[in-house]
Amino acid sequence: MYALVRTGNKQYRVAPNDVLEVESLAKKEGASVTLKDVLLVDKDGEILVGKPLVKNASVVCEVLGDMREKKILSFKFRRRENYRRKIGHRQLKTKLLVKEIVLKAE
Repeated sequence: MYALVRTGNKQYRVAPNDVLEVESLAKKEGASVTLKDVLLVDKDGEILVGKPLVKNASVVCEVLGDMREKKILSFKFRRRENYRRKIGHRQLKTKLLVKEIVLKAE
């Protein structure tokens, strides 16, 4: 069983006991998070596709902690003008453990 979920304007394929890194969520470590934007669910070969979301479907996750990605450097340069600008950025991420995919009967 797996599902496609949307969070942080990105889509992820998740299955129970998967660990995924999503954009930062304002949750404490050990808290439970329910992802309600489920786009597709595969349940034992039966595929449920949402229009745009699958009704009565959600993914329950546990927050494992926050982290920061590798630094990305941006460098601007204009030749012969003594113009150089260097800045760095580290994206904040939250690590989630997928507990279960919930499908409620309609």
